[in-house]
Amino acid sequence: MTTGNQPIDLKVRTRNFALRVIKMYSVLPKSTVAQVLGKQVLRSATSVGAHYREGPRARSTAEFISKLEGGMQELEESMYWFELIIESGLFDEHKMHDLLTEADRS
Repeated sequence: MTTGNQPIDLKVRTRNFALRVIKMYSVLPKSTVAQVLGKQVLRSATSVGAHYREGPRARSTAEFISKLEGGMQELEESMYWFELIIESGLFDEHKMHDLLTEADRS
């Protein structure tokens, strides 16, 4: 993702992604199903950035790769929860388009 010709730092991008998911969660219906699915996506989507931020502090190349791969797994899990939220009719797909697009840019 870029602004003009400058790429956006993944540190910023993953934090913005988490903040957007937090906002989406806050407007989900208060039904049990919506809250359970919402909490799942809240957990997975906010951990993407945490994994990315942990990467540079890795003690080895293998650990660095593991941290980044963990973040990628959390993105994939987030996509799953997004799909369930949409397909169950809890949230409009059009409103989630940007989140889906960002999560799928791997």
